[in-house]
Amino acid sequence: MSEDHIKFMKRAVELAHQGMSSNYGGPFGAVVVKDGKIIAEGHNEVTSSNDPTAHAEVVVIRRACEHLGDFQLTDCVIYTSCEPCPMCLGAIYWARPKAVYFGCNQRDAAAIGFDDQFIYDEIDLDIEKRGIKFIPLGRDEALTVFRKWEEKEDKMEY
Repeated sequence: MSEDHIKFMKRAVELAHQGMSSNYGGPFGAVVVKDGKIIAEGHNEVTSSNDPTAHAEVVVIRRACEHLGDFQLTDCVIYTSCEPCPMCLGAIYWARPKAVYFGCNQRDAAAIGFDDQFIYDEIDLDIEKRGIKFIPLGRDEALTVFRKWEEKEDKMEY
């Protein structure tokens, strides 16, 4: 493992400690690197911002995309202090970085109370068996927007 990888992971861990010590949220930090330089960094801000989506990875993806003026992280690498949860994993795939390095794993997170297995389990269930009710409503009307999207000639694919 190169010294740069170690340096960037150490920074992600420092951010996790900083955010946790300042009571911003849980013990998670992350950085986005492009061309060998950190272009965005952050830590979990769930409790400080009252935003359940403000996980470290989502925070840095937003900051990096703003910095780049793009909705994708092409040629970027994410370093995160912990293996991403299902929400962050989805955000990472949509952002399309070329790699993700992580420190702690899912089992480490579960051992301190951050167990995401219930979300993975819910995803595999039929909608009617999930713990939160998901109720279909207004599909015909909603499909009109999808049809217009299909016909839109100046759409930006992503």
